[in-house]
Order: sequence, then C-alpha cells, then structure tokens
Amino acid sequence: MRYIDLHLHLDGAITVDIAKKLAKIQNIPLPAKDDEELKKKLQVSPDCTDLNEFLECFALPCSLMQTKEALTEAVRLVIEDCREQGVVYAEIRFAPQLHTEQGMTQEDAVKAALAGLTVAGADTPLSGMDAGETGGNEPRIKVNLILCLMRGEGNEVDNEETVEVAKKYLVSDGGVVAIDLAGAEALFPTAKYVDIFQKAKKDGVPFTIHAGEADGASSVRDALEAGTVRIGHGVRSFEDKKVIDDIIRKNIPIEMCPTSNRQTHAVADMSTYPLVEYLEQGVCVTVNTDDPAIEGTTIAEEFAYLKKTYGLTEEQQGQILKNSITAAFTTETEKARLREIVFSG
Repeated sequence: MRYIDLHLHLDGAITVDIAKKLAKIQNIPLPAKDDEELKKKLQVSPDCTDLNEFLECFALPCSLMQTKEALTEAVRLVIEDCREQGVVYAEIRFAPQLHTEQGMTQEDAVKAALAGLTVAGADTPLSGMDAGETGGNEPRIKVNLILCLMRGEGNEVDNEETVEVAKKYLVSDGGVVAIDLAGAEALFPTAKYVDIFQKAKKDGVPFTIHAGEADGASSVRDALEAGTVRIGHGVRSFEDKKVIDDIIRKNIPIEMCPTSNRQTHAVADMSTYPLVEYLEQGVCVTVNTDDPAIEGTTIAEEFAYLKKTYGLTEEQQGQILKNSITAAFTTETEKARLREIVFSG
C-alpha cells in the first residue's frame, strides 16, 4: 500500500532510535537510562489531558536539532522512516525559529533541512528505476517542506522572518512549498495572525493553518478569512454549519489526524469523530499522522484505526488518497506520478 502524509511535524517524528542517533553525533547525554525511559519522554502518556500537555513532548526533540548537522540528519532519518512505511509523498513541517538556540539563523535551519532532503534522496528512485515504475520495486519518495510560524507572545518578529525566509526559498516542488501556523491554538487564537497571513498571500506564499483543533469552528472561520488553502486538523468545523458549507464551497482540504485528535481530546467523544461524515458531505478530507513518534502511530495504523472504529471502506480510503494528491503543495506533474503509483493496482 502506498501512502501520502501531508501533516507531519519533524519534531513530532523523532523516535527513540532517531533521538539516540542525533544525541550520539553531538555527544549529548540523553535524560534516560534506557530505551523505555527515553520512550516515555518522547511519547505522550495515555492519560494526556489536552493539547497543551501534548505540546510538552516537543522539548526534547527540539533540543536535539540545534545544529546544522543534526537538523540535516533528523530530516534524513525521518524521511527514511516514511519510506519504510510506504509513504511516497510527504510534507514535513517545522518551525525554523525553534532551531536557533545554538547560533543557527532561521535561514541556516531551512538550508540544513533542505540538505536533509538531498542527502535522503527524497526526489530519486530507490533503486535507480524510472520515476513512473512500480512493479516489484519501490518508487521514489518525494518530500517537501512547510515552514511553521508559531503561536505565542513576543515572537512577531520571528514569525515575520519565517515568512521572509519562506518567500526566499519558495519553490513549486522539491523544497519549501508553503507556511503554516502551529502551537497552542486555544491560548493564542487564529484571529491574532490573520494579518500576517494575508500579507503572505499577497507575497504569493501559499499556506495551511492549524485550526479547529484545540479551538472551535471560529478558528477555522478566521483561517478561511486569512486566505488559507488548507486547514490543519479542522476536526471541530462541524460546530458551525456555515463553516462546513464554506469549506465545501471553496473546496478547502482539511488535514485530519485521528490518533492525535484522540490523544489531545480535540473531540470530547471519539464515537462522534466526524471524518466519515465529512467525507459523505463532500469535504476534501485527508488523513495524516501529525506527530507519529509522540503518538506512537504510523500512517498505515491511522487508516487501520479508521476502518476498525468507523467502518471506513476501501472506496473511502481511495477517495481520501485522491484528496491528498489534490491537496498536496506540489506540481501537476508530481500529482500525476502519485496517481499512477497509488492507484496502479
């Protein structure tokens, strides 16, 4: 099975093995005596209460990616994990401003991440085969980058810099393809960031925005007002029928992340999780991992969970994958390649 992951945070994808490798190349002692203890520091606890507690798990991974070498290697290793999971297209997102504690600039961080794409061979066939081939061999994995602005106080200048760096390195494929807004949504409402995203839109920088996760449908409405072309999560959009209607009318894809939403309690009762209902209403739903290492999940496990819990059909899974290809920040040529690979039988 081939998969596409449009919502994948770099710092949320640092597994125990990756953390150990990053620590080793930097001679950084890890705050754990064994793998099990390290796992507890990297993976959210079963009794996680909300998104804010969930976000605490990012501190250790971020601390391991404060040099160019480490950030490049982290991107490479996460891409290898994606490749092993059958992912043929991924968009890895990270906030450059969170990687400047040891002297890197935001631009340095972006260049280091771009080097990770190159080192990983994220745009070449695995076995030297033609890009369109499938058969018994593995097709290449394509990976693009999304730069995150961060919700918070006093980081307005940092967010403006992120937009400028994104604008400088923006490409249609094979590098930085968009920006995002991440962080504590309930504490720092989306409405606060509408102006900076409207400026980004004028500058020709496409974007997605985390909305409708820790905050309600009004957050999604604000993201739509800002001009977003995708919504990160969007799970609580159902709280306002007009918001759902606008999403459908504008054909705005939503990047749903079921395991993440369950663990952060974005939906109070997962028996009413609206993914299948959204599909049936005509919403352009995509399924993604969000933070696979923190959540202890894979993209295959996300679909397995949806099938077991909500009766997702093969036809609906196919529609979700078609939606993901349509929603991807990439070229029509790449989308054609993905359709061939994913639906070649």
